[in-house]
Amino acid sequence: MVWDHLRRHPLLADALLTLLVGTASVGWAVRHHDKAYGIALALVQTAPLLFRRRAPVATLTAVVAATIVVMSAWGYFAPIPAAVALYSVAAHCERRRAAIAGGIALAALAIPVGRNVGGDFGPFALHMIALAVPLILGDNLRTRRAHLLAVEERAQRLEREREEHARRAAAEEQARIARELHDIVAHSVSVMVVQAAAADDVFDTRPDRAREALRSIEQTGRSALGELRRVLQGLRPDDAELAPQPGLARLDALVGLVSAAGLSVELEQEGDLTDLPASVDVSAYRIVQEALTNALKHAHATTARVLVRRTADVVELEVADNGVGPESSASGGHGLIGMRERTTLLGGEFRAGAGERGGFTVRALLPLTGARA
Repeated sequence: MVWDHLRRHPLLADALLTLLVGTASVGWAVRHHDKAYGIALALVQTAPLLFRRRAPVATLTAVVAATIVVMSAWGYFAPIPAAVALYSVAAHCERRRAAIAGGIALAALAIPVGRNVGGDFGPFALHMIALAVPLILGDNLRTRRAHLLAVEERAQRLEREREEHARRAAAEEQARIARELHDIVAHSVSVMVVQAAAADDVFDTRPDRAREALRSIEQTGRSALGELRRVLQGLRPDDAELAPQPGLARLDALVGLVSAAGLSVELEQEGDLTDLPASVDVSAYRIVQEALTNALKHAHATTARVLVRRTADVVELEVADNGVGPESSASGGHGLIGMRERTTLLGGEFRAGAGERGGFTVRALLPLTGARA
C-alpha cells in the first residue's frame, strides 16, 4: 500500500529518497568532520536529488560537482548521491543522452576517485564499477518501462480497432437491411399502384378484370410483408430462401445436425413454443443456430447446452458451451453482430461473454408483446 502511494506521488517519493540519502551522507560526513561541516556537505550533495525526475542531467551535474569539491577539499568519497543521480539519468533520459551525461560524469569522477584511493587500481576499479552499475540498472528500468508502455498502447489500439470493426460491421448490416427494405417497398408499392389503377379503370365495365387486379394486389402485398419480415429479422443475403423460414419446431433437427458434426448438444425446452409470432419464432431459431455454429467452428467446443423457455412476456434463449471462452467472440465475425441485431430489432436484450463455469454463453430475451405474427 505504501509503495503504491509513493508511485502515485513521485514528488513525495523523491523527497523521501533525498531524506534517506541525506541522512546516510550526514553520517558519512560526520565521521570525517564536525557536525557543521557534515550537515553542510550532505545538503550540498543530496539536495539536488529532489529534482532528479524533472531535471536529471542538471541534478547529475550538481551532485557530481559537489562530490568532486568534497573529495578535493576534504579527501573522502560518499558514493550514494552520485549513484542515485547516475541511475536517475539512465532511467529518465533517452539512451544516447543518458550515455553521454553518464560517461562525462564517470570521467569527471575518475580523477578524484583515483587520487582518493592513492592510485591503487583494485579499489579504483571497484569504485568506478559501483558507479557504473546504477547506469545499467537505470537503463534497464527505462527500457522495461518503455516496453510496457508500448504494449499497453498496442492493446488499447487493438481494442479501439475491434470496437471500430464492430461498429462498422453493425452499420454495414443496418445499411444492407435498409437497402433491402427500400427495394422491397419500392417494387411492391409500384406494382400495387399499377394494379389498383387498372382495377379502377375496369371496375364498372370489366368486374372480372377488376377482381383479378385486386387478387394481384393481395398477392403482392402478402409477398411484400413476407419479404419485409425476413429482412427485419436480420438475415444475410445467403440465407434468403423461397422456402418457409425455419422456427423453433425444427430445433430437434438442428441439434441432430450439429451433433453429427461433433458437438454434443443438450436441449431443454420449457413452455408452449407452438404459437409464437413468426418474427420471434424465426429469430429465436437463427440465434440458436448461429450460437451453435460459433461454438463448433470458433470456440472448438465439445459440448453445449441449449435452453429455450417461454414465459408470458418473453422467449428466453441461452446457449452455453465448454469452448475456449470469450476470446472466441473476436473470431465469430458477423455472427454475434447478427444475433445482436436480430434481438435489437425485436426490442429484446442480448448478452454474450464468458460463462460462469468457463466456455462461452449467449443469452437473448425476445419480447412477445408487439411482435409480428
